[in-house]
Amino acid sequence: MSEVVAFDQRRDGPKMRIGILRLTDSAPAVVAHEFGFFAEEGLDVELTVEPSWANVADKLAYGFLDAAIIMPPLAFAITLGLRGVVQPLIIPCNVSLGGNTITVERELAGAVRTLAREKSLTTAQALAAALAATTEVPSFGIVHAYSTHNLLLRYWLASAGLVAGRDVRLAVVPPARTTEALAAKQIVGFCAGAPWGEVAERAGTGSTIATSDDIWQNAPEKAFAVRAAWAEEHPAALKGAIRALLRAAQFCDAPENASYTAALLSRRKYVGVDSHALLSSLPGGAIDQLNLSRFWRYGATFPWRSHAAWFLTQMARWALIDETVDIASLASRVSRPDIYRATVAPLGLSAPRTDEKLDGAHAGEWEIEGATGRLIMGPDRFCDGAIFKPKAQAALPEL
Repeated sequence: MSEVVAFDQRRDGPKMRIGILRLTDSAPAVVAHEFGFFAEEGLDVELTVEPSWANVADKLAYGFLDAAIIMPPLAFAITLGLRGVVQPLIIPCNVSLGGNTITVERELAGAVRTLAREKSLTTAQALAAALAATTEVPSFGIVHAYSTHNLLLRYWLASAGLVAGRDVRLAVVPPARTTEALAAKQIVGFCAGAPWGEVAERAGTGSTIATSDDIWQNAPEKAFAVRAAWAEEHPAALKGAIRALLRAAQFCDAPENASYTAALLSRRKYVGVDSHALLSSLPGGAIDQLNLSRFWRYGATFPWRSHAAWFLTQMARWALIDETVDIASLASRVSRPDIYRATVAPLGLSAPRTDEKLDGAHAGEWEIEGATGRLIMGPDRFCDGAIFKPKAQAALPEL
């Protein structure tokens, strides 16, 4: 385990209530809180573990939370007032890349793997073939309508010609209830964040057939979203919260810290599952890691506006937002790389010079220009081979 520096638990700054769910990618917030990184920044942080994304959304919308480790699509929905009152949010830093799984009943998983092998199909195509033999429209669990999981699952299904609402039903199931719903046969599968796919595997109720990387390599997953009013009132404290989360992100991304991070998350007050289930998605936590949450590598903490544009484009595609929404404007208001750069520059950390990048064009590691040199980015291919280029910018760097 990397050394943890002793800290002075000063809390002479503002109180900040941060909502999280029982998920692996809550790790940076938990580490920053438990190790006193927030306290060192003068912040009095209260972490609240919520039972569902609906709770997080409502508490943010009505001001009972100041911030949350949240899915970007939900942050956009809250900003637009799709969760009740309009509550503008900003995303000054990202939290994680990847970490989701598509997990289905074991019998269905076996049929999918057999079809994929015998007929040389993609996994999504094999699932489509397997479902074609059923008489009822199957239900898949997603954690919220305005979630990365909903958009990624829809995108993956569409790559094989399956349309949610026509060929499959989507039902909202809180992450911690997905294994239970699968065992009760209320759903035939689900798309959720770690560790719940691994929990289903260990319980013998499900088997993972795809991960985030099988849909969109290094897909953005969780973000640190803050009520814009709180951020405007406490600009210095906001930077302190970002610094604490970045410090924690580096700790969580270090392979030698995997066991400690898993043990911390396994506590009942946080995720509350066996630490071995958590290890499977932590960097360095397992030998064969098919599903991985990345917290620091590949610019994981940078709030790309091009990522925001992709989510909003997909939300419009599936009629989750009105087609009249100005995507470029909303992405610019919510995603705030300017705040990120202003925070990391005094720390000697480099950040990308551009707010947007091409996604889908890179099968391996590549580089982009940073404030103090070249930065290594990760593969970003989509399952259907598409390349996403935001309309807001005419020329984006490919290499």
